[in-house]
Amino acid sequence: MLEDSRDSRKSTKGLRTMIIMGSVLDVADNSGAKKASMIGVIGRSGKKTAEIGDIITCNIKESTPTAEVKKGEVVRAVVVRTAYPIFRKDGTVLKFDRNAVVVIDKDKNPRGTRVFGPIARELRGKNFMKIVSLAPEVI
Repeated sequence: MLEDSRDSRKSTKGLRTMIIMGSVLDVADNSGAKKASMIGVIGRSGKKTAEIGDIITCNIKESTPTAEVKKGEVVRAVVVRTAYPIFRKDGTVLKFDRNAVVVIDKDKNPRGTRVFGPIARELRGKNFMKIVSLAPEVI
């Protein structure tokens, strides 16, 4: 009986992993970058995974030709959406379709002037109020 339950967990479709080194992320602002790859997590002392509200370093993989952020540039970004489930204290579970980041500067302000798509409410508690105010929807 125990072996059957293990086998069924292995074959579960749609299993998602956390954001790790090399993960390709969408950029959810108008800084000009379209895709970014995670290089590392800043300030999590030994952690190799990133979650909502973490500041990460990214390598820009794809950008528009007239972008402020160029292809190949190394930037800081904050994770605003994850495909990995977010479990809240009230019992709700939040899960987005794709992983997304917003490119920020050294002062934790976004480099773009707009943020696209919904963002998680957890950013409010981590003092990213400028990003929260620019977002069209906070879930």
